[in-house]
Amino acid sequence: MGDHTMTSEWPQYGDDEAKALLEVLNSGKWGSTSGDVVATFQQEFAEYQQAGHAICLANGTLAIAVALRAAGVGIGDEVIVPPYTFIATASAALFVGAVPVFADVDADTHLLDPAAAEAAITERTKAIVVVHLAGRPADMDAFTALGAKHGLTIVEDAAQAHGAAYKGRPVGAIGDLGTFSFQSSKNITAGEGGAVLTDSAELAGAVYSLVNVGRVPGGGWYQHEAVGYNLRLTEFQAAILRVQLRRHPALQEVRERNARLLTDLLTDVDGIQLAPEDPSITAHGRHLFMLRVRNRAAVLESLAEAGITRASSGYVPLHRNHAVLEEAQAITTRLGQPYPEAACPNADQVSTDTIWLPQPYLLGTEAQTHAIATAITAAAQAAD
Repeated sequence: MGDHTMTSEWPQYGDDEAKALLEVLNSGKWGSTSGDVVATFQQEFAEYQQAGHAICLANGTLAIAVALRAAGVGIGDEVIVPPYTFIATASAALFVGAVPVFADVDADTHLLDPAAAEAAITERTKAIVVVHLAGRPADMDAFTALGAKHGLTIVEDAAQAHGAAYKGRPVGAIGDLGTFSFQSSKNITAGEGGAVLTDSAELAGAVYSLVNVGRVPGGGWYQHEAVGYNLRLTEFQAAILRVQLRRHPALQEVRERNARLLTDLLTDVDGIQLAPEDPSITAHGRHLFMLRVRNRAAVLESLAEAGITRASSGYVPLHRNHAVLEEAQAITTRLGQPYPEAACPNADQVSTDTIWLPQPYLLGTEAQTHAIATAITAAAQAAD
């Protein structure tokens, strides 16, 4: 059975994307400094996520770096991050000269544990990056309370959480700043791209300046009030994103329906552990369907034989990534600071037993979803 029988193609697009691209092409206004497509998408995306401001830029990795810089994070400051996440969450801190400090995840949810994060706070801590992994919102009540208690900036890494909501509010501007990715695999995509969201006009102005070589909104072309990057999104990307944003609600309904069905079919299967339900999660981003198993290698082999070839073993935990550790230790050594060693047993464990199904597997028919559940059940039972 081939993989195409189990999953839908991604990205999904059509004549509307082609028309939007041609409109930009024929306008001759291909950059956001002359066109208005990026500005329009920023407004639409901010409204979609119920944020006061959205500023688009080149990618989700630099979105985190810009968010940290806008919040005043700099050389030698510590930024608490989970180890079970994409490398960008930690490397973004390194890009601004800060030190990523790893705090363990909750093994049941794969999300940053608020208690572990608080235990990692020192006098050098300036921010916490909270990752809404797989599209599942983290405990934002706990993290906003931590921020208020310790005077820390809370950045939401919502790269996988378009449309996700916590207690009825979309993620992205619940903390001080939130970042999104529009990379090829994401549920809203233009191939690449990112955005920073915030409710703070001051932070939005700082982000705009960092993205636009230090310019200020409404200022002159050669009026550089700060040192900034050149990270602007193109009008072509924004044209695709406007259409993708319109497609997103209907596609999310399909993902949600199939994720619910998979959950129902797998919940009582011996050898499979799913994340617990949480009433605080009022909308899940459904970028990944995650499960834990007892013999991952054997399960993945069986799934591949059954045609589920894009099931993934997921992340290697970042507190064991030599490139990240060496870069962080180089900063602390130069500054004469201690490097905070991380003990993250939960991240170590889930990195050995977790399997991901990427979101295209959630875009199939009911029959395809039943077939996926049957294959997973058989694989788990055979490997047990």
